[in-house]
Amino acid sequence: MSAAADFQIDEKDGGRTLRLNGDLSLARMGDLPDRLDRDAGQIDRIDMAGVNRIDTVGAWVVHRLATRNDTPIDGLSDDGQRLMAKVKGADEPIAKPIKHGSSFTRVLGEVGEAVSIAGRSTLGLIGFMGATTIALGNVIRHPSRFRFNATVHRFEVVGVSALGIIGLMSFLIGIVIAQQGAVQLRQFGAEVFTINLIGRLTLRELGLLMTAIMVAGRSGSAFAAQLGTMKLTEEIDAMRTIGVSPMEALVLPRFFAAVLLMPLLGFYASMISIIGGGLYCWAALGIPPVTFIQRIQEVVPITDLYVGLIKAPVFGAIIAMSGCYQGMQVESDAEQVGLRTTSAVVQAIFLVIVLDAFFAVFFERIGWI
Repeated sequence: MSAAADFQIDEKDGGRTLRLNGDLSLARMGDLPDRLDRDAGQIDRIDMAGVNRIDTVGAWVVHRLATRNDTPIDGLSDDGQRLMAKVKGADEPIAKPIKHGSSFTRVLGEVGEAVSIAGRSTLGLIGFMGATTIALGNVIRHPSRFRFNATVHRFEVVGVSALGIIGLMSFLIGIVIAQQGAVQLRQFGAEVFTINLIGRLTLRELGLLMTAIMVAGRSGSAFAAQLGTMKLTEEIDAMRTIGVSPMEALVLPRFFAAVLLMPLLGFYASMISIIGGGLYCWAALGIPPVTFIQRIQEVVPITDLYVGLIKAPVFGAIIAMSGCYQGMQVESDAEQVGLRTTSAVVQAIFLVIVLDAFFAVFFERIGWI
């Protein structure tokens, strides 16, 4: 067993040299740090030629003493010098938290940071759309690279599996619209116009909008979680290594599924909402189904259907892009998967509502009202 750590102080030529010897490790150090603080005093040089072993704790004790006295360290072996350099590099002051001057300044800073993050996310999404367009062009030029089976599987996940929940939601929304509309219109003796409200509102706006929100929460989040997990487990990097484009193999099937199925899901949701509203009108207002259908045909212009069918693919593209983009941004740890999945849903719903407002103004300008 090596000797315990110890030291001597030599005073020559008006200078004081601290000579360390023995095993300068945690197990053999004993009370050396306390004795150094008490007895070493001011020293001009540290000689470690007599040290036969040193660990991180010993290196930290010597580094602290040398820093306090601003003295050089001599006699270290090559391994000891590398260890001392590591300890010295790790000796950095702890950053103190920034104290904001006032609550207003803190809130303003948080708002500015949120705007900055939103701007970077928007630019990243636009760039991701460009990459998807390039991948789509490559698939068009080389049709054999199109992943047909993967796309059909996404059709089932995005569309078929969602029919039940979307149908139930749409049916209840149709009943709510009819009930609330009838209550308000009854004040003017105009309950019959409840049919107008149901037909136009579901076909033009709510049927598709609620479907887009449901798909964003159900499929958009799934896209982000799936791609995020693949990114975390380095499956996407492995695909690139073997020459497979993740954009073509993973993103395009999800993109096609969302774009192609959103019009069908939106139309399905609108029809179910109209059925729900019609049943309420029959049960509560005494309007027979035949009269309800005839009135729908009279008051709902075909342009309302066109509006929904035009908006649907755009909403589907936004949902797919948001989900895939956020999934591709996952890095470092599993917590990122949850954060990016949440961001995908929020981003998709926000963009869908913004685009819906844009479409409302656009169609009003061209006379489709």
